[in-house]
Amino acid sequence: MNISSFTKSIALFVASLVLVVGSLFMSVAPATADVVTVKMGSDGGQLVFDPKVVTIKAGDTVKWVNNKAFPHNVVFDGHPELSHKKLAQKPKLELESTFNEAGEFAYYCSPHRGAGMAGKVIVAS
Repeated sequence: MNISSFTKSIALFVASLVLVVGSLFMSVAPATADVVTVKMGSDGGQLVFDPKVVTIKAGDTVKWVNNKAFPHNVVFDGHPELSHKKLAQKPKLELESTFNEAGEFAYYCSPHRGAGMAGKVIVAS
């Protein structure tokens, strides 16, 4: 084996190694955001968000589903970008907000706020 064929063999080995290692990185699934579902109105018809408190991570989405005793909405004081002030009139109608910053975000249903229909999203850092 001369030096030229040895160099070609080493180059082929290194190229193959890079290809194999590179394909491993490409096959790893990227981290995906989660979607957490909250019912607007309990299955028994109580005026509550179920669950009342959810804990998520930044980048996750909360999906509220119109369940019972509607119409409902989702209002965050001081965070209009997260709010859905229009009343959800139909069963199973869905509203979604994605939370990109850590913190605690309290919300309520404006027609049923007096009845205590309120919830909280905790976004962990």
